[in-house]
Amino acid sequence: MIESLYTQSMLASRMDVDVVYTVVLLLLVLLATISYTVRVFLKGRAHYSRVDKQGGSALLRKELMEAGYWALQPMARMLIFFRVSPNAISFTSLFFAVAAAVCLSVGHFGFGAGFATISAFMDTLDGIVARETGVASEAGEVLDCAIDRYGEFLFLSGLIIYYRSIPTLLVLCLLALAGSYMVSYTSVLAGSLGVKPPNGSMRRPERALFLTLGALLSPITISIFEIERPYGIAIAHPMIAALVFVGVISNLSAVERFWQTAKALRKDGTNRPAPPHEESAVDHESASVSQK
Repeated sequence: MIESLYTQSMLASRMDVDVVYTVVLLLLVLLATISYTVRVFLKGRAHYSRVDKQGGSALLRKELMEAGYWALQPMARMLIFFRVSPNAISFTSLFFAVAAAVCLSVGHFGFGAGFATISAFMDTLDGIVARETGVASEAGEVLDCAIDRYGEFLFLSGLIIYYRSIPTLLVLCLLALAGSYMVSYTSVLAGSLGVKPPNGSMRRPERALFLTLGALLSPITISIFEIERPYGIAIAHPMIAALVFVGVISNLSAVERFWQTAKALRKDGTNRPAPPHEESAVDHESASVSQK
């Protein structure tokens, strides 16, 4: 009895910390949103060539991407001032991705979301710093793409470990993992065959946004609706909703991309070289390529 009460007390304390972290992060997002809204009102939208090249989508509007780039400019200038290299920023992004995975694997969704957010910011900052300092290169692009893939794998792996005792949720995590890699691979395949990679939905920034948002909101719903836990762990319903959304839409998007690529090849009617092995292809889908 005493041991059970102690365990419940520890769980409640852990969730309280996660809730506080979640609230702080949401307040920072709100502050950044208000600041950018004032900026738009006074000077209009911020425009960046990188955002214009990537383009927005139905799931991630171009205006939101511009707001994100605008919010990161002061940090980018600070990193440039202290002569932090783009490669160092990339590896820092990977470090925080590992930290996010560890937190998610033990049910610290608030901290996991926070570390994943920092990782995503670092992943964007390396490209900004590389372009501003004139050190962009194809080698840096390869490094950035590799870290992107590992970062996404680590996030979902943390969830796979956490939900390992619930087969249905474990399969859901694997579905999201498969969809994320198939969306990326369809872009690689299209590029290797000389076809413009289809835009489609659920690109890497969109997947990162929805998965991180699911983790960010989970501590709040857990503290309110999951006092009793029949499975022994919190289900974290916003996280599950994000996994369902990403898993379904990304796999549908991958099928659509395959179809569009095949259609483009049939329309062209020319012989194409065989696609390279997956290990040697550069991921053209990565939306935050650093080009260091």
